Amino acid sequence: MKSSHSFSENALIATTDDDRGYLTFNRPESKNAINFRMWQEIPLALDWLCSQGDIRCIIMRGEGGRDFSAGADITEFEQMRQAAPDGQAYERSNTSAFRAVRLCQLPVLAMINGICFGGAFGLAAAADLRIASNEALFAIPAGRLGLAYPVDAMSDIVEALGPQRAGSLLYTGGRMTARDAQAVGFILSTCGLADLNVTMTALADQICANAPISNRASKAAIRAVLTGNKEDRLLAEDLARSTFDSSDYEEGRLAFREKRKPTFSGH
Repeated sequence: MKSSHSFSENALIATTDDDRGYLTFNRPESKNAINFRMWQEIPLALDWLCSQGDIRCIIMRGEGGRDFSAGADITEFEQMRQAAPDGQAYERSNTSAFRAVRLCQLPVLAMINGICFGGAFGLAAAADLRIASNEALFAIPAGRLGLAYPVDAMSDIVEALGPQRAGSLLYTGGRMTARDAQAVGFILSTCGLADLNVTMTALADQICANAPISNRASKAAIRAVLTGNKEDRLLAEDLARSTFDSSDYEEGRLAFREKRKPTFSGH
């Protein structure tokens, strides 16, 4: 099933194609910089994708084939982040977007080409898996702007990079290549730009072939381990228990006995 819905005056586009959804930053003329309205509507776009039938993973990407995203649109800062109250409201929209990616019930994958800076880096860090082209570049230039990175999003960055590498990017404002990002585990794999779509499609195919209920339980369990939060652990345990009574578990056992590939329904 294919469907599409635009957000933020077409700057953010949510589309579906069979069992996967796509969240596309659609401002290629501005290196897909994310404006305030886009930050506000990223959670809405993710909710819309999750509501569209049999979607089993979501892929974030940048339109135009050149850049993932330059991050927050700096041209808005003079007006929208001039003083503390405005800046805090803007930051709340950032953290809500990061949280929506982080807590999305489906696996979220980031397909990164070109630049992935600032807030876009935060969105990628909140994703579950990241694939990048060899030419991709990463940076968190908050220190060059005299700003602090949102505290709520810092957990994603530290978890994905480790504290020392995260500190290096933040303190220096320097850039990290795709090769370096893969070396520290931020990127799952890299490939040539021409192969990026094929590589991401192959990864999504593997994810979507498995039982959605298992993937949801696995995502919750990983989150519980990372946070050490009691509520997160209880949620993960509830999801794990629910798999035993699911149709997908029955189908998985039957397919194993019949020596065929399972066909999972998500229930």
